[in-house]
Parts: sequence; structure tokens; C-alpha cells
Amino acid sequence: MDFDLLVVGSGLAGLYTALEFGDRGRVALVTKRGLTDGATALAQGGIAAVTSPDDDVNLHARDTIRAGDGLCHEDVVKTVVREGPRRVAELTQLGVEFTRGKGGGYDLGLEGGHSRRRILHAADLTGKAIEDALIGTLRRRANVEIFENRLALDLIVEGDDGRRCRGAYVLSADTGEITPFAARATVLAAGGAGKVYLITSNPDVCTGDGIAAAWRAGVAVANMEFFQFHPTCLFRPGAKTLPERSFLLSESLRGEGGILLNKDGERFMLNYHPKGGLAPRDVVARAIDEEMKKAGTDHVYLDVTSLGKEKLVKRFPYVYQKCGEYGIDLAVEPAPVAPSAHYCCGGVLTDIQGRTELPGLYAVGEVACTGLHGANRLASNSLLEAVVFAKRAADAAADEIKSVPEAGVAAAWGGDHGNEHEPVAISHDWYLVRRTMRDFVGIVRSDRRLEMAAERLAAIHRNVDKVLATARANYDLIELHNIVTVAQLIVSSAQDRAESRGLHYNLDHRARDDCCARDTILRPDKVSSLKHS
Repeated sequence: MDFDLLVVGSGLAGLYTALEFGDRGRVALVTKRGLTDGATALAQGGIAAVTSPDDDVNLHARDTIRAGDGLCHEDVVKTVVREGPRRVAELTQLGVEFTRGKGGGYDLGLEGGHSRRRILHAADLTGKAIEDALIGTLRRRANVEIFENRLALDLIVEGDDGRRCRGAYVLSADTGEITPFAARATVLAAGGAGKVYLITSNPDVCTGDGIAAAWRAGVAVANMEFFQFHPTCLFRPGAKTLPERSFLLSESLRGEGGILLNKDGERFMLNYHPKGGLAPRDVVARAIDEEMKKAGTDHVYLDVTSLGKEKLVKRFPYVYQKCGEYGIDLAVEPAPVAPSAHYCCGGVLTDIQGRTELPGLYAVGEVACTGLHGANRLASNSLLEAVVFAKRAADAAADEIKSVPEAGVAAAWGGDHGNEHEPVAISHDWYLVRRTMRDFVGIVRSDRRLEMAAERLAAIHRNVDKVLATARANYDLIELHNIVTVAQLIVSSAQDRAESRGLHYNLDHRARDDCCARDTILRPDKVSSLKHS
């Protein structure tokens, strides 16, 4: 198959890239499950953008930089917040209906780290509203072919000195066939990696596939140590399915007046930060972690009873309904909550156009490290980043391919073998990776914990490599390969940062060190400890 543009991923970043590429060539959009099975549809809070007279882009930039704890790239921040309102206007033109207030203007929400109300939302299912509108538009585009249930295994890289990405090898979940998708330009929009951790707010598809594929292709990654834990996911002891254990309670609940309580019913957040429950997420998550450890409990409480049932049903219909299904009436009782792995602030290193270090390859959305988030993502900046960089990458790719010949026929993927793997062993290693990350590389770390994690992950990676050398590729095996690779990148990055900053807190290096005010950049040819094949 030969295309002008290959887009890997069907979340906001991927959909918007394909739309913005327009009719400038043939587009293939590949997604590992269904179009709506990614994290975008689960985004409750909204998209941060300056649309109010009492707000301005300088304030938004300041809030973003402050949350990023010294590592945000100021030029990137200013570009994103400046272009954000235009992208929001385009979303409304595509049919996204953001919730309006009594006067007809946007009903803007407030979230942690923001100094103004600037969160546009569609009730509490903003991601789904955006996704539905984009999919409806994209399906009408004659030049776009959509391939569902297809997992991008590895990138097609041609040349030695003049290396270039020429597409990807794609595995069909339905047939098991591996097909080269050749393309003049490729955009990774494969989402995050929350499944690296045992408890996560992410859907099952978030296994770091894009990050791992880029790494195997020799592409640099950055700031992988900064993994954001959402402070308030519903705690469900004994729940049988992961989505129940990690259902997210939107940060907007705290923005509207919700308060955090410890096991004794005491408000505790003002003991940690002057903004209380509206402090940046890294502060809130660590505070909850500390309260749980002091009390010997595995949760705290989020109390939103002061909002009243009428407001909860109107403003947070989805959250109110889901909590009711779990036996919790938010209007009359507090909900038990605990932090859960939520967002990867690092990723594939890009420039301000979404270009990676490998010509022909772009990365947008959560898979990318653009310099916007620094050491900690400001709430609701992720959807904003996705649309701004999708537009930039689409334009840059359209311009680049003018001078790039058709990719032609690629060689068959060389990693497929005839033997069946042992499912029990794969399942066992899946659990070990995620348990290791939860226990040793969570909200609070130490040098010894990171060392133990590195040792355990290296052993698992060796086992996976042995299976890959003989077994037939399938989703479980490839996703295991990806999560152990991404887990090692997180650990290696954390070991390189001898300080505590943003989302990275190390008990052996508790202070922030200005000498470490730099991105943690890993390149495959420089990190021999991650090579196991």
C-alpha cells in the first residue's frame, strides 16, 4: 500500500492531522482498535484556551510555565497558547458544541494551576464531543482511507547515512497479516503509555506503541521520567475490571468547589499549597500520597456535596451517572479517590513543527515531547497541544512531500516467525512490568527503587526478546514488548535526573537543582542498557 501520508492513531491528534492535511494527497489513518477506542473520548475536563475578555495569552503562558517547573520551552508555550484560540474556533466550525453559559458565551471551567477560567468543555464529555465531530467530517473525505484494528509494529526506515522513514509495518488483528504501509511522510499520533502502570486512567490501547516504535527506529525520546498521576480517580476496592478501579473524577469538580478530605474528614490540601485542591497536579498527587501513607489507607475522599444535585447533574452528568452506578451519590456523600497513572509528559522528541530527528517522521499528541509541558502538564493543555501541533505537522508534511518521491514497495517485515508463544508467560510478564512500575517508579521514587526496577525490567526484556525470536507476532506479544521498552525508558530517564522536579520526586534527591534544568534526552545509540536483542 502506498500513500502520501500515513497517520498512526485515531485520537484527537491523529484525526486533526488527517483533516488538516486536506486534499493534498492520499492519506491512510491506521488505528489499533476502533476509531473511538483511544483516550480522547475519555477526556472529561476540556481544552484550555484564551477566549474570555478577562484572560490573555500571557497569563496562559505564565500558568503553563509555572506548572512545568522550569523545563517548558518558552517559544513552544507562546506558540501553542497564541494559536490555541484559532484551533478552538475551527473545532466549533467542524461541529463541536462547547457548553454555553446563560449569556451565550462559553461556560468556562477552572482547573488546577490556572489563574483564570479558560477551560472550554462539552458538559463532562468534551473529548467525545470533539472526537464525534472530527470522525463525522473525516469519513466524508474521499482521499482518506481508515484502517481499524491495525497495529503499527515498526517503522519502515530506508538508507544508512541518509536514513528516512518511509511508512510502517502494520499488523491486522483480524487476519494476523503484516502489511507494509509505504508513505512519503508518517505522523505518529499513537497516544500515551498509561498501561505501563498497574493502575491507570487510560484505556487498554495505551501501551506506548508509538514511543517504542520510534525508539526501535533510532529516534530520540525526551523527559520520560515525568509521568503524571491524576490525583482523583475513583477508588474501587475489589473491582473486577480495571476501568472501574480507575474511573477518573474530573479536576473540574475541584474547580467548581469540590474539596479533598483525609480519612478523618479533614481538609488537608492547604497544608501543602496555598491554592489547596487547585494546586498543580504533581503537588496534589504527592499530597494525597503522603496523606494515605500517614493514615495507612489506600484512598482519601473528594467531597462535592456542596455543589448540590441540580448542578452536578447539569455540569457533570457523566460523572454523576457513573458514580451512581458504582453505588455513590455524589450529591450526598464524598467519593473515595486515589491517584492513578494518567499522562506521559515525555515522548518522541520533536521540534515546533512536530518533526522528529528521523526525516519523514512526525509525532503529535501524547506520543510526542514538544517542550510544552516541561516537568508537569498544566490541566487541559493536552487537547490544546494536540490540535496546535496536528495543524503544524500536517502543513509541514504537506510541504515536505513535494520533494519526496513515492515510497514504492517496501521489504516484508523481518520479525515474524512461525511458532506460537505461551500465553501464560506473556500474561505473567505483562503483570510483572506493570507491578514493578507501580511499586518502584510511582509518585515517590528513590535511587534503590529505580535500580531494582531497572534490574527486573531488563530480565523481562530479555525474556520477551527470546520469544520474539521464535514466535508469531500478535497484539499481546507486541504490546508487551512496547510496555517493557517504555518502562525502561522511564526508569533510565529517572535515573539520569538527580533532583526532584515536577512529576519526578526522588527521596534521595529531594531538592530541585538548577544544574538539572534541562530536558532528559535519550538516544538509542547512547543507551546500551536498553539493548537486549
